[in-house]
Amino acid sequence: MIDVYYWATPNGHKVTIFLEESETPYQLHSVHIGRGEQFAPEFLQHSPNNRVPAIVDHEPAEGDQPLSLFESGAILLYLAEKTGRFLPGTLRGRQEALQWLFWQMAGLGPMLGQNHHFGTYAPEKIPYAIKRYRDEAQRLYNVLNRQLEGREYIAGEYSIADMACYPWIVPHERQGQDLADYPALKRWYESIAQRPAVQRAYERGNELKAGRATVDEEARQYLFGQTDAASPGS
Repeated sequence: MIDVYYWATPNGHKVTIFLEESETPYQLHSVHIGRGEQFAPEFLQHSPNNRVPAIVDHEPAEGDQPLSLFESGAILLYLAEKTGRFLPGTLRGRQEALQWLFWQMAGLGPMLGQNHHFGTYAPEKIPYAIKRYRDEAQRLYNVLNRQLEGREYIAGEYSIADMACYPWIVPHERQGQDLADYPALKRWYESIAQRPAVQRAYERGNELKAGRATVDEEARQYLFGQTDAASPGS
Protein backbone atom coordinates (compact mmCIF):
# COMPACT_ATOMS: atom_id res chain seq x y z
CA MET A 1 0.00 0.00 0.00
CA ILE A 2 1.18 3.50 -0.86
CA ASP A 3 -0.06 6.54 1.03
CA VAL A 4 -0.46 9.58 -1.22
CA TYR A 5 -0.53 13.01 0.39
CA TYR A 6 -2.43 14.92 -2.20
CA TRP A 7 -4.46 17.81 -3.47
CA ALA A 8 -6.06 17.89 -6.94
CA THR A 9 -3.34 19.93 -8.63
CA PRO A 10 -1.50 19.07 -11.85
CA ASN A 11 1.40 17.67 -9.84
CA GLY A 12 -0.97 15.66 -7.68
CA HIS A 13 -2.72 14.22 -10.72
CA LYS A 14 0.57 12.93 -12.11
CA VAL A 15 0.97 10.49 -9.24
CA THR A 16 -2.61 9.22 -9.16
CA ILE A 17 -2.52 8.71 -12.94
CA PHE A 18 0.50 6.44 -12.56
CA LEU A 19 -1.04 4.52 -9.68
CA GLU A 20 -4.30 4.02 -11.56
CA GLU A 21 -2.49 3.00 -14.76
CA SER A 22 -0.33 0.47 -12.92
CA GLU A 23 -3.17 -0.74 -10.68
CA THR A 24 -1.01 -0.12 -7.63
CA PRO A 25 -3.00 -0.02 -4.36
CA TYR A 26 -2.95 3.42 -2.75
CA GLN A 27 -4.75 5.54 -0.23
CA LEU A 28 -5.31 9.26 -0.66
CA HIS A 29 -4.71 11.65 2.24
CA SER A 30 -6.17 15.08 1.63
CA VAL A 31 -3.80 18.02 2.09
CA HIS A 32 -5.93 21.12 1.57
CA ILE A 33 -3.37 23.62 0.33
CA GLY A 34 -5.89 26.46 0.56
CA ARG A 35 -6.21 25.91 4.31
CA GLY A 36 -2.54 25.60 5.11
CA GLU A 37 -2.52 21.86 5.72
CA GLN A 38 0.76 21.62 3.80
CA PHE A 39 2.43 23.28 6.80
CA ALA A 40 1.30 20.64 9.30
CA PRO A 41 4.30 19.01 11.03
CA GLU A 42 3.14 15.52 10.09
CA PHE A 43 3.06 16.47 6.40
CA LEU A 44 6.42 18.25 6.55
CA GLN A 45 7.97 14.98 7.70
CA HIS A 46 7.23 13.67 4.20
CA SER A 47 7.53 16.88 2.18
CA PRO A 48 9.97 19.38 3.73
CA ASN A 49 9.30 21.81 0.86
CA ASN A 50 5.63 22.01 1.98
CA ARG A 51 4.31 21.10 -1.46
CA VAL A 52 2.03 18.33 -2.64
CA PRO A 53 2.27 15.54 -3.57
CA ALA A 54 4.27 13.24 -1.34
CA ILE A 55 4.09 9.49 -0.90
CA VAL A 56 4.95 6.90 1.70
CA ASP A 57 5.64 3.43 0.33
CA HIS A 58 5.11 0.88 3.09
CA GLU A 59 6.63 -1.92 1.03
CA PRO A 60 9.82 -0.58 -0.61
CA ALA A 61 11.99 -3.00 -2.51
CA GLU A 62 14.87 -2.65 -0.05
CA GLY A 63 14.49 -2.81 3.71
CA ASP A 64 11.44 -3.02 5.88
CA GLN A 65 11.10 0.66 6.80
CA PRO A 66 8.56 2.87 4.96
CA LEU A 67 10.05 5.15 2.32
CA SER A 68 8.90 8.77 2.01
CA LEU A 69 9.30 10.76 -1.20
CA PHE A 70 8.41 14.26 -2.30
CA GLU A 71 8.69 16.01 -5.71
CA SER A 72 6.32 14.61 -8.31
CA GLY A 73 9.02 13.86 -10.88
CA ALA A 74 11.05 11.86 -8.36
CA ILE A 75 7.90 10.02 -7.33
CA LEU A 76 7.07 9.08 -10.93
CA LEU A 77 10.60 7.80 -11.51
CA TYR A 78 10.54 5.79 -8.30
CA LEU A 79 7.18 4.22 -9.10
CA ALA A 80 8.28 3.39 -12.64
CA GLU A 81 11.40 1.66 -11.36
CA LYS A 82 9.53 -0.11 -8.56
CA THR A 83 6.82 -1.51 -10.83
CA GLY A 84 8.84 -1.88 -14.03
CA ARG A 85 6.13 0.05 -15.86
CA PHE A 86 5.95 3.14 -18.08
CA LEU A 87 9.67 3.68 -18.51
CA PRO A 88 11.29 2.29 -21.68
CA GLY A 89 13.77 -0.50 -21.13
CA THR A 90 16.30 0.54 -23.79
CA LEU A 91 19.05 3.03 -23.09
CA ARG A 92 17.82 5.54 -25.68
CA GLY A 93 14.16 5.08 -24.84
CA ARG A 94 14.78 5.55 -21.12
CA GLN A 95 16.84 8.70 -21.66
CA GLU A 96 14.26 10.17 -23.99
CA ALA A 97 11.49 9.65 -21.45
CA LEU A 98 13.62 11.06 -18.64
CA GLN A 99 14.68 14.18 -20.51
CA TRP A 100 11.03 15.02 -21.20
CA LEU A 101 10.14 14.32 -17.58
CA PHE A 102 12.85 16.77 -16.51
CA TRP A 103 11.70 19.24 -19.19
CA GLN A 104 8.27 19.22 -17.62
CA MET A 105 9.63 19.63 -14.11
CA ALA A 106 12.03 22.45 -14.99
CA GLY A 107 10.06 24.27 -17.68
CA LEU A 108 6.49 23.34 -18.49
CA GLY A 109 5.22 23.19 -14.90
CA PRO A 110 6.95 26.27 -13.47
CA MET A 111 6.25 28.48 -16.48
CA LEU A 112 2.60 27.49 -16.79
CA GLY A 113 2.26 27.96 -13.04
CA GLN A 114 3.48 31.53 -13.36
CA ASN A 115 1.15 32.02 -16.32
CA HIS A 116 -1.78 30.94 -14.13
CA HIS A 117 -0.68 33.17 -11.29
CA PHE A 118 -0.21 36.42 -13.18
CA GLY A 119 -3.10 35.84 -15.56
CA THR A 120 -5.68 34.64 -13.04
CA TYR A 121 -4.74 35.04 -9.38
CA ALA A 122 -2.45 38.05 -9.02
CA PRO A 123 -4.32 40.93 -7.34
CA GLU A 124 -2.44 43.38 -9.53
CA LYS A 125 -2.59 42.79 -13.28
CA ILE A 126 0.91 43.44 -14.58
CA PRO A 127 0.85 43.54 -18.40
CA TYR A 128 4.55 42.74 -18.76
CA ALA A 129 4.29 39.64 -16.53
CA ILE A 130 1.09 38.45 -18.19
CA LYS A 131 2.62 38.75 -21.66
CA ARG A 132 5.93 37.26 -20.56
CA TYR A 133 4.40 34.05 -19.26
CA ARG A 134 1.68 33.79 -21.91
CA ASP A 135 4.37 33.96 -24.58
CA GLU A 136 6.47 31.36 -22.77
CA ALA A 137 3.43 29.08 -22.53
CA GLN A 138 2.99 29.38 -26.28
CA ARG A 139 6.65 28.56 -26.86
CA LEU A 140 6.46 25.46 -24.66
CA TYR A 141 3.25 24.29 -26.31
CA ASN A 142 5.03 24.56 -29.65
CA VAL A 143 8.00 22.56 -28.33
CA LEU A 144 5.70 19.77 -27.21
CA ASN A 145 3.67 19.92 -30.41
CA ARG A 146 6.81 19.43 -32.52
CA GLN A 147 7.91 16.50 -30.37
CA LEU A 148 4.54 14.81 -30.91
CA GLU A 149 4.50 15.19 -34.68
CA GLY A 150 4.62 11.71 -36.17
CA ARG A 151 4.55 9.87 -32.84
CA GLU A 152 1.74 8.71 -30.58
CA TYR A 153 3.37 9.58 -27.27
CA ILE A 154 6.12 11.94 -26.12
CA ALA A 155 8.85 9.30 -25.86
CA GLY A 156 7.42 6.96 -28.48
CA GLU A 157 5.65 4.64 -26.05
CA TYR A 158 3.32 5.71 -23.26
CA SER A 159 5.47 6.66 -20.29
CA ILE A 160 5.89 8.81 -17.22
CA ALA A 161 6.74 11.68 -19.57
CA ASP A 162 3.14 11.70 -20.78
CA MET A 163 1.80 11.40 -17.25
CA ALA A 164 3.93 14.37 -16.17
CA CYS A 165 2.94 16.67 -19.03
CA TYR A 166 -0.73 15.90 -19.52
CA PRO A 167 -2.11 17.48 -16.30
CA TRP A 168 -0.39 20.76 -17.17
CA ILE A 169 -2.15 20.86 -20.55
CA VAL A 170 -5.60 20.18 -19.09
CA PRO A 171 -6.17 23.85 -18.14
CA HIS A 172 -5.10 25.09 -21.60
CA GLU A 173 -7.96 27.57 -21.84
CA ARG A 174 -6.90 29.33 -18.64
CA GLN A 175 -3.38 29.42 -20.04
CA GLY A 176 -4.68 31.33 -23.05
CA GLN A 177 -3.93 28.51 -25.47
CA ASP A 178 -6.13 27.09 -28.22
CA LEU A 179 -5.28 23.45 -28.88
CA ALA A 180 -6.41 23.87 -32.48
CA ASP A 181 -3.14 25.78 -32.97
CA TYR A 182 -1.18 22.65 -32.00
CA PRO A 183 -2.58 19.71 -34.03
CA ALA A 184 -0.20 17.01 -32.82
CA LEU A 185 -0.54 18.14 -29.21
CA LYS A 186 -4.33 18.22 -29.54
CA ARG A 187 -4.45 14.66 -30.89
CA TRP A 188 -2.19 13.47 -28.04
CA TYR A 189 -4.21 15.36 -25.42
CA GLU A 190 -7.51 13.89 -26.58
CA SER A 191 -6.01 10.40 -26.64
CA ILE A 192 -4.71 10.66 -23.06
CA ALA A 193 -8.02 12.10 -21.86
CA GLN A 194 -9.81 8.97 -23.06
CA ARG A 195 -7.68 6.57 -21.04
CA PRO A 196 -9.84 4.97 -18.31
CA ALA A 197 -7.06 5.19 -15.71
CA VAL A 198 -6.65 8.92 -16.35
CA GLN A 199 -10.38 9.43 -15.99
CA ARG A 200 -10.41 7.50 -12.71
CA ALA A 201 -7.54 9.59 -11.36
CA TYR A 202 -9.36 12.83 -12.10
CA GLU A 203 -12.63 11.51 -10.70
CA ARG A 204 -10.94 10.72 -7.38
CA GLY A 205 -9.41 14.17 -7.25
CA ASN A 206 -12.69 15.88 -8.05
CA GLU A 207 -14.50 13.88 -5.37
CA LEU A 208 -11.92 14.85 -2.78
CA LYS A 209 -12.05 18.54 -3.66
CA ALA A 210 -15.81 18.84 -4.21
CA GLY A 211 -17.31 21.77 -2.33
CA ARG A 212 -13.99 22.80 -0.80
CA ALA A 213 -12.88 26.12 -2.27
CA THR A 214 -9.22 26.26 -3.20
CA VAL A 215 -8.72 29.98 -3.80
CA ASP A 216 -10.45 32.49 -1.53
CA GLU A 217 -9.03 35.21 0.68
CA GLU A 218 -7.81 32.78 3.32
CA ALA A 219 -6.29 30.54 0.68
CA ARG A 220 -4.41 33.44 -0.90
CA GLN A 221 -2.44 33.90 2.30
CA TYR A 222 -1.33 30.28 2.24
CA LEU A 223 -0.81 29.97 -1.50
CA PHE A 224 0.72 33.33 -2.36
CA GLY A 225 1.81 34.91 0.91
CA GLN A 226 4.51 32.45 1.90
CA THR A 227 7.89 33.60 3.11
CA ASP A 228 10.68 31.65 4.74
CA ALA A 229 8.47 31.08 7.76
CA ALA A 230 6.72 27.77 8.21
CA SER A 231 3.29 29.27 7.63
CA PRO A 232 1.81 32.71 6.88
CA GLY A 233 -0.39 32.36 9.93
CA SER A 234 2.31 31.27 12.36
